[in-house]
Amino acid sequence: MDLNNKRFINYLLLPVSIVFYLLSNLRRLLYKINLIPVQKFSVPVIVVGNITVGGTGKTPIVISLTKYFERQGKKAGVVSRGYSGSHNLGSLFVDKNTDPSISGDEPLLISIESNSPVVVNKNRAQAVKDLINNYSVDLVISDDGLQHYSMARDVEIAVIDGRRRFGNGFFLPSGPLRESISRLKTVDFIINNGALNPGEFSCELIAKEFVNIKTGERVPVDFFQGKYCHGVAGIGYPQRFFDTLIDLNIKLEPHKFADHFAYKESDLEFDDNHPILMTSKDCVKCRQFANNQMWYLQVEADLGADFLNKLNAKL
Repeated sequence: MDLNNKRFINYLLLPVSIVFYLLSNLRRLLYKINLIPVQKFSVPVIVVGNITVGGTGKTPIVISLTKYFERQGKKAGVVSRGYSGSHNLGSLFVDKNTDPSISGDEPLLISIESNSPVVVNKNRAQAVKDLINNYSVDLVISDDGLQHYSMARDVEIAVIDGRRRFGNGFFLPSGPLRESISRLKTVDFIINNGALNPGEFSCELIAKEFVNIKTGERVPVDFFQGKYCHGVAGIGYPQRFFDTLIDLNIKLEPHKFADHFAYKESDLEFDDNHPILMTSKDCVKCRQFANNQMWYLQVEADLGADFLNKLNAKL
């Protein structure tokens, strides 16, 4: 679809976006004036969310936070809606062997990359309750859920994509907004993933190493420099990943898939034997059929000492 057609469709959908805007504000007001109950908890809850659809880099930030609190001697648990997973009823306790088609890819990735217990439930407030009741945790981090107002929270962190920010500024479905941009005035912290703006904390995703999905072999980030490789990304903003690989001087053939794409072995069968490089979120869905040519890029969200100190003070 060319740009002009896309804009035309966006304008056609504006009446629906206006209805979405009104309902979004009404819903938030009903929670604010306590006409709809809010469930509170015995431990602090941190929400890492956004006001737009599409990838902003929340999950690496959640993983980085769990590791930070672990270094502080605190046990953090994580709750998630389990987007793209088939689990629908009650709470699912995720571990490293959970099928990503059931839990969703992001909860499984968090479980693999951290030492934190992870619970998936469409009802996040219930997920928090079940997490507290089954694990000895000092705090809970919600991966997404900024708009899940039935779940009380002590800290709100909104993550913004530094390049795309708020797109065309329209509400769904004409644009990417879930809530008004003014909502950012009410959150505790704004993390800008990939850029720096006044009043926002900058976050950079640091490429650490490549890991072979089948063998577990680890190689430095310059290992594929100058080599022809396939780049595979089924995330909210694939170009960010492709740009990272290009910046590593990799001769890249990019393959873009839909966000949360459920890979089959045939999806990654190419006519050559070049290495296949993907994100860690993609890799958790390819473990069952991985071959020696499949690697994922291990990244780490650098949150900065200033943000972490202020988060600690807020808690």
